[in-house]
Amino acid sequence: MSIQISAIICTHNRDQYLGGAIESLLNQDHPDFEVIVVDNASSDRTQEVIQSLQPHPRLKSVYEPVTGLSVARNTGAKNASGEILAYLDDDAIATPSWLTVLSRAYAENDKLAIAGGKVTLIWPTGITPPPWLSEGLAGNLGAYDLGDSPVLITQPGNTPRGLNYSLRRTFLEEIGGFDPNLGRVGKKLLSNEELVMTELALKSGWQVSYIPEALVAHNVAPERVNRSWFLRRGWWQGVSECYREQLSNRGGLHQFSLGGERIIRGLYKSVKYISDPALHFDNLVYAYGQIGYLTTAIEGLWSRNAPLK
Repeated sequence: MSIQISAIICTHNRDQYLGGAIESLLNQDHPDFEVIVVDNASSDRTQEVIQSLQPHPRLKSVYEPVTGLSVARNTGAKNASGEILAYLDDDAIATPSWLTVLSRAYAENDKLAIAGGKVTLIWPTGITPPPWLSEGLAGNLGAYDLGDSPVLITQPGNTPRGLNYSLRRTFLEEIGGFDPNLGRVGKKLLSNEELVMTELALKSGWQVSYIPEALVAHNVAPERVNRSWFLRRGWWQGVSECYREQLSNRGGLHQFSLGGERIIRGLYKSVKYISDPALHFDNLVYAYGQIGYLTTAIEGLWSRNAPLK
């Protein structure tokens, strides 16, 4: 059987959600696909969960001992047979037509390099969205909605979420795979790898698309529904943004004035909107993230100017 599309889950210690994610892929209505689970150095019951769903003719698992989401994604691609690679997070649930919708989009547009769809949130039992959670910060939980019509992405900041993400193999090979310097590594919440991919695609004449019908629901972990998690996530977002600039040779002294201006702007707006819990906290997280940005800028400048030993 010729495999047209490969669904890939990269997982690290998410045994409580993993089974549901795998089953949502095994129940896809697409006629020609495979499911690959990359166990990225898990130490929980991940292997037991995978084995409970085997043997299955469409399911294959591989082990990647080097921790890191980008590393695991590259391992998944190397073990996949499809021309289209569709990545689903280990705590997400894909609708039955997910692969069919994505496959059709690539078949109809040979310039399409990257595509992803709408993401809704599944809140834990007994927990509702807190009043301090803005629409923007909900994006940190995976929410992604650009409307009910397809959109060609022209701004990297609007790139599809990594938890509901697909790309064409030829494009991935063209750029040399996912950059291991970006993407989560254990508890380090590095990000921006998808944003970089979109930048590379647009620069090379490829297209990137939002396809609302490629719908995925994302489980919100209870431990994330607190302010400290969002502050930590904001800090790592700042780190990731600084890394992205440095990797594309856009780092330097100007980052200090840029980061400082952003801190002042965020703090000013957090005070301005003190009566609005969501806008107040949103801007506070933004300002806090710039501390991560500036810290990384200092480290980058120090390493660049450090004497060789």
